[in-house]
Amino acid sequence: MAQQGIQDLVGRLMIDKEFLAALVRDPGPILAEYDLAVEERAAILEAASRAGQAPDPERMRSFQAGLMKRWAT
Repeated sequence: MAQQGIQDLVGRLMIDKEFLAALVRDPGPILAEYDLAVEERAAILEAASRAGQAPDPERMRSFQAGLMKRWAT
């Protein structure tokens, strides 16, 4: 099975709250399933790290907003 790219990852994060929560909690195993450029992976890990410092609902919104700004355009 071919690995999915950043568009697939961001799309799933926008619609699947459980997937988003799992990525923020422990991004390594999830990111391993995606074919990401080094800078894409670094940006997601940075966003997850920043989001991990906020309360749960705020953390999820913060993470989604960060990804939207970077890849939704």
